[in-house]
Amino acid sequence: MTTKHTIPSDEDLTAFIDGELTAEEAARIEAIVNEDESVAERLEFLARANLPFEQAFAPLLSEAPREKLETMLAAIPAHQSAKSSPAPLFSSRRRFLGALAASLVAGIAIDRAVIGIGARFSAKDENSEWRAVVADYISLYTAETFAGPAPGREDQAAQLAGLDEKLGLSLSPEAVSLPGIDFKRALLLQYDGKALAQIAYLDPETGPMALCIVKSDKGPKVPDLESRKGMNVVYWSNATHAFMLIGHAAADRMTAIADGVRGRVEGFEQTRFL
Repeated sequence: MTTKHTIPSDEDLTAFIDGELTAEEAARIEAIVNEDESVAERLEFLARANLPFEQAFAPLLSEAPREKLETMLAAIPAHQSAKSSPAPLFSSRRRFLGALAASLVAGIAIDRAVIGIGARFSAKDENSEWRAVVADYISLYTAETFAGPAPGREDQAAQLAGLDEKLGLSLSPEAVSLPGIDFKRALLLQYDGKALAQIAYLDPETGPMALCIVKSDKGPKVPDLESRKGMNVVYWSNATHAFMLIGHAAADRMTAIADGVRGRVEGFEQTRFL
């Protein structure tokens, strides 16, 4: 892998896929894709994903150090052909995928079987499906994704309140707090018509972590542990919802953290109806 370029962010790659970059910016990213397999794989994943990346990253873009980023980008040599059009090279994801398939070096490994983006939830293995999708999504995050100060309690409460209408789950900042780990945001996503809550954190030791929740009628299930995309996942369910805590921390630490938040969430739900 070359070290002569700055790896594009997920926001840059998504803008490239959607045809929102200038011809010069698009040409720079195209050149990186052609020579860097890891960037090509990330771009392929983003292009095939149907999760709302623009919505997911919007709160972060508003806080991003744009001046610093623009200065860094300005220092990168442009690689634009004299015949380049002033319009972006790819105006749609469909056109981009066709061009990418024709230009990538044969043999780049894409783990299509594991990703499962766009697959339907099945009654037989619903929980496994949504965990697979979430793991692919969370694997895009880095510590830089959540750079900046953590929101205050009032902001946390306001973000969590937005989850209640779609999920029927009312949570307090205290219920979802993780010891020694910063709350970064609570976001309502949608996958295949199902509301999916994502509460994102930044662990100073291991990086991004997330508590994700969907409605489920599969009944209670005791916590279990699995590994996805190089991360540890602790998952469980109660009578109305399925939960998963995913992150890069060691399995025993993830289990301990999950046990704590599980007790607080279930205790908080019980007190609501007393």
